[in-house]
Amino acid sequence: MDIFGISLNAMLGQMVLGLVNGSFYAMLSLGLAVIFGLLGIVNFAHGALYMLGAYAAYLMAVHLGLGFWWALLLSPLVVGGVGIVIERTLLKRLYHIDPIYSLLLTFGLALIAEGVLREYFGVSGQQYAVPDALQGATNLGFMVLPNYRGFVILASLVVCLVTWWLIERTRLGALLRAGTENPKLVQAFGVNVPLMVMLTYGGGAGLAALAGVLAAPVVQLTPLMGSSLIIVVFAVVVIGGMGSIMGSILTGLVLGLLEGLAKVFYPEGSNIVVFVIMVIVLVFRPAGLFGREA
Repeated sequence: MDIFGISLNAMLGQMVLGLVNGSFYAMLSLGLAVIFGLLGIVNFAHGALYMLGAYAAYLMAVHLGLGFWWALLLSPLVVGGVGIVIERTLLKRLYHIDPIYSLLLTFGLALIAEGVLREYFGVSGQQYAVPDALQGATNLGFMVLPNYRGFVILASLVVCLVTWWLIERTRLGALLRAGTENPKLVQAFGVNVPLMVMLTYGGGAGLAALAGVLAAPVVQLTPLMGSSLIIVVFAVVVIGGMGSIMGSILTGLVLGLLEGLAKVFYPEGSNIVVFVIMVIVLVFRPAGLFGREA
């Protein structure tokens, strides 16, 4: 069956591959939305944390011999710890002043991280092997899907939905939201608000690192892998609504699908689809599709 002269199988195949990219968009935009929605920080270091997660997994698996699964578990914890150090030593000093300062600080940290890794690893890039358990591919009828890419889609969906549930449907999430909206009142009830803020930023950093670990076998590892993706992810967050958890998840997945479709009908314009949609959304709904109007 053909649609506009293009086979249905080709369209479905590109949509599935677009969903893989959408999975990375969803996980990264989720971490950004958590940090902005709960802390009000525009975290420009998010792409660098994604890159650090990928390189931490590479060092653990290749140089320490821990293997993919241990690296998948430990890398987000390590990078989350780095995020906690950043929050405790630097960001906490900027909470009560103009948010532009936290944006500039995190942007500077991203440049430092890229420069250090470029000095150590160079710019040629490294390869990170797919684990043996996820080698091979599955015939879906309309395409042959590599097993690892299918795993990425399922893993990202599970992580995104669990994170949404924790923040929106549990007592912990309620305390987090209350602590950021009225910290003095929540502290009066004996809740350690600074600890919650610290763990929130660390959790957002860990989500970025987890996306980096999952992306490592799919893309080539380079110090610039985060900066090349973070602009797209910021666009995803703006479209979904700054601070909207579910909006970031759904927008990331849908935009990945649309990007895959664009590669079928107009490959040259596939890289700008996200930004065209962002402009349209900002014109008609400045708060984003799922955001709340000020």
